[in-house]
Amino acid sequence: MAKLRKIVSDPLADNNPVTWQVLGVCSALAVTTKVSTAVVMSLALTAVLCCSNVVISMLRKMIPNKIRMIVELCVIATLVILADQILRAYVYETSKQLSVFVGLIITNCIVMGRAEAYALQNPPFKSLLDGLGNGLGYSIVLIAVASLRELLGSGTWFGLTILSESWYTGNTLMLLPPGAFVIIGLLIWGQRTFVSKTLREED
Repeated sequence: MAKLRKIVSDPLADNNPVTWQVLGVCSALAVTTKVSTAVVMSLALTAVLCCSNVVISMLRKMIPNKIRMIVELCVIATLVILADQILRAYVYETSKQLSVFVGLIITNCIVMGRAEAYALQNPPFKSLLDGLGNGLGYSIVLIAVASLRELLGSGTWFGLTILSESWYTGNTLMLLPPGAFVIIGLLIWGQRTFVSKTLREED
């Protein structure tokens, strides 16, 4: 049980796909001006990641080694198209705001990386947990960046006014990609400093 819990918890902090492995940064820069879009993007990527890990794991003994990456891409692309159509059907306005970035989940290094590095070597349930852990790790960072950018840039959070326009005009830098770079850089610094210190203390 402890090993299964470790599969989920490890990507949340110690081996976070964004702050530790520096993967999936493009979407963290592009879709984090609002928390609502970040949440939808997080749900879409986590769902695709979990499902692709399970499917690849179930097929792992039947996939020829020479074409394994092509098979992985086909599986991921199918799931991304399905996710995109669901978003268009149920949250159309948010889907329009996400633009091409849902489609770009196909090339997201987190999804491809976990399929290649974990799902091909492990059974479906463990692969599902690995996908869930990495999806949650990605989501935590994405929502944290979006929360700071929306709050400091627009004075709102989830569309609700937090900082009144009567005294806070908003920081335009936070609504631009450089603002996301700054926040992600600080998160990477803080996470790596904290984790490194913790690991040194444990040693």
